[in-house]
Amino acid sequence: MSTVEEIKAAIDKLSPRERCELHALLNPLPEDEWDTQMRADADPGGKLHRLMVEAEEDAKAGRLREFPTPE
Repeated sequence: MSTVEEIKAAIDKLSPRERCELHALLNPLPEDEWDTQMRADADPGGKLHRLMVEAEEDAKAGRLREFPTPE
């Protein structure tokens, strides 16, 4: 692709998901305080790390259950 018109034509052929991916690539969001806190909580020693490890162990052992649907 060498021209803007070719790029526009290719964008028109993208699926909605691909358009979202392209949008995120071209317009990245800056990391905010929430993102920073979530990253810290997921790191070893963070508040969520133990839960993540337990969930991974449960998945490997086949102990996952279906999420209940609202009635």
